[in-house]
Amino acid sequence: MTTLFVEGHPRPTQTRARWTDLCGTWSFAYDDEDAGLRSHWQDRTDVFDRTIEVPFPPESAKSGIGDEGFHPVVWYRRTFSQSAVLAAAGRDDTALLLHFGAVDYRASVWVNGRLVATHEGGHTPFSADISDALNDVDEQVVVVRAEDVPGDRRQPRGKQDWELEPHVVWYRRTTGIWQPVWLEPVPASHLAEVRWTPDVGASTLAVTVRLRRAHREPLRVRVRLTLDGLTVADDVYTVEGDEVTREIELPSTVTSLGRRRYLWAPEHPNLIAATVTLLDGDDEVDEVGSYTAMRSVRAQGSQILLNEHPYFLRLVLAQNFWPESHLAAPDADALRREVELVKELGFNGVRLHQKVEDPRFLHWCDRLGVLVWGEMPSAYEFSTTTVHRLTREWMEVLARDHNHPCVIAWVPINESWGVPGVAVSTQQQELVRSLFHLTKALDPTRLVVGNDGWEHVVTDLTTVHDYTPDPQLLRERYGDAAAIEATVADVQPGYRAILVPGPIRSGEPVVLSEFGGLILNTSEGATWQGYRVVADADSLLKGYRELVEVLLDSTTLAGFCYTQLTDTLQEKNGLLTDQRRPKVDVAEVRRINRRTSAAVPADAAFAQEITEDT
Repeated sequence: MTTLFVEGHPRPTQTRARWTDLCGTWSFAYDDEDAGLRSHWQDRTDVFDRTIEVPFPPESAKSGIGDEGFHPVVWYRRTFSQSAVLAAAGRDDTALLLHFGAVDYRASVWVNGRLVATHEGGHTPFSADISDALNDVDEQVVVVRAEDVPGDRRQPRGKQDWELEPHVVWYRRTTGIWQPVWLEPVPASHLAEVRWTPDVGASTLAVTVRLRRAHREPLRVRVRLTLDGLTVADDVYTVEGDEVTREIELPSTVTSLGRRRYLWAPEHPNLIAATVTLLDGDDEVDEVGSYTAMRSVRAQGSQILLNEHPYFLRLVLAQNFWPESHLAAPDADALRREVELVKELGFNGVRLHQKVEDPRFLHWCDRLGVLVWGEMPSAYEFSTTTVHRLTREWMEVLARDHNHPCVIAWVPINESWGVPGVAVSTQQQELVRSLFHLTKALDPTRLVVGNDGWEHVVTDLTTVHDYTPDPQLLRERYGDAAAIEATVADVQPGYRAILVPGPIRSGEPVVLSEFGGLILNTSEGATWQGYRVVADADSLLKGYRELVEVLLDSTTLAGFCYTQLTDTLQEKNGLLTDQRRPKVDVAEVRRINRRTSAAVPADAAFAQEITEDT
């Protein structure tokens, strides 16, 4: 039986034991004149005049290049041994899949000169069956062309700057391959996708299995689930077409809302191990390892309910940018360490800001117990092209991360970026509405914030970005229900109205989804001075305590998100430096964060009960 985790696998919720990592040294070339397609670079070796370490972007030092200038088109080339890859499969009817975690922004892929894949979207994965492109010799050639136009503001780019040098809160660019590349031998008929959707109230777990078939005869799928080593389901389903969905009834001990529970939460991140096997008759054809969890989240009145219990969000905003590797993590251990730091500081969640993070990060959030708000990287100019690009890539984000129980909220747009006229433009308001409802249609199990921070059009949570450095003013704005309603209706903390005109708010929970941003006066390279500069580490800790304690004293607030986890380039407002070194005492920050919330006093009792029970 496949184990729950294949350590290091680039796609943790759908793993196979045999895969070949293609990260490492590739040949590389800039194509500033965009001559490569006309000159058939996919068939040549002489144009590749340097090497690069994949998956690090060429702008980064870790790539071995470190050129931060404008280079809109880049090319990659490497070879692999067909015999070494396919020998690991141990079967004759093997197909070969080539996977890319993310290539920014537009990618074309050739194998042995044959075009096998094109993809647009810099933050989402794509794959190709390259079996028909393989030739009879052992050495196979992979070539990738990546196009990433630096000044195109209609392109979802997140915090990547469109100017040559980083300005205000935008950072260095990430061009080309920046997440893992790998090969995976599979049978001709194989499991293409496994999708989990829990329903805690019904004590059921829906599983959807999609197949890639080599023949039309019926196949069967076996699904085995274990929790703490105990089998909780072992079912077999017939698949007549290419897809089957079944509801698995779980024992009441797994989903009970009583004291003995195996639900997933930060205090008890219980995961259900899954093995999905494709059967042809009684023969095992393919098998993948996966995992899932029973977890629910919804809004009710002024509260957020996690597994039907009121739960106060204590989030930290994370850019997940490293000075030596930019959007790409320096290594797999850095992704785990980022999650551990969030836990050590006493936060129960993280708001990933303007980035679709490597799935291995979400995997550690699943395993260690960290809630996640997933966010779409923004474009910065509204047009019909922007609408097409955002919508297409956002759907891919939702599909990629659906299986991660840590993800409890989706944010398609942040601070009206890409919809700058949303307060008055019906067209831009309709984009926000459409993305909100599209998200709900594709994933009704999570919270959705249509436009985070201000100018809400439609939302499950009323979120506010308020960087006032004055604790007393924060108390006046968010201390109780009356204060919050007055703030939402009349105050403009970010110089923007919190709601666009019209009937929007009907008592949704309020989350202060950005606040703080305190900067040490001693921070080197802080060209952007942020919201409040403090003199020393003691002042930073004091300022943090004063702000957070005000929010925890609020009788109505549903949660907060502090800006931010780490320094990032010129934005030096992290609790940690960009090298992940604490600026203040970690244990003291943890003590502050874990204080009971006045709005959700049951939250601490529930967490303590679960911790003791498990």
